[in-house]
Amino acid sequence: MKIVLDTNCLLRAAPKKSDYHCVLTALQQDRYTLCCSNDILLEYEELLVRFYSKQLANDTLNFIFYSNALMIVPYFQWNLIYADPDDNKFVDCALNAGADYIITNDQHFNILKSINFPSIKVINMETFKNIL
Repeated sequence: MKIVLDTNCLLRAAPKKSDYHCVLTALQQDRYTLCCSNDILLEYEELLVRFYSKQLANDTLNFIFYSNALMIVPYFQWNLIYADPDDNKFVDCALNAGADYIITNDQHFNILKSINFPSIKVINMETFKNIL
C-alpha cells in the first residue's frame, strides 16, 4: 500500500509517546510505502523544527530516508485545492505515485471527495491507524 502523509499527521506521529507513533512503526516494518517529494520533505523538516526540535526533525527525516519511502518527482501539477494551494504538493505527489491514500486531518482535502477525476482517497489519521 502506498500513502502520502500530510505534515499535520507526521507531527502527531513523530513523538514516541504519541498514540499515532504506530504509524511510523508500521513504516519501519514495511507495512506500507511512504511517498514523498522534495517539497514535502522540506515542509516536514520546517514544521518538525518549529514544533519540536532540530534533533527530532533530523531523526525523523533520517528515519524516512532509510525506511520504505519512495521519492517522487511530480511532473504534473493538478492544482485541485484552492483553499490552501500549499496542500497541492501532497495531492500531486499522491497522483504521480499512484498512492492508495492521502492521510490527513486537514479539511482542505475534502474537496477531493467531490472530484471524480483524478480519483484519490483521503482518509484521516485514525482511519489509517485502524487499517494498519
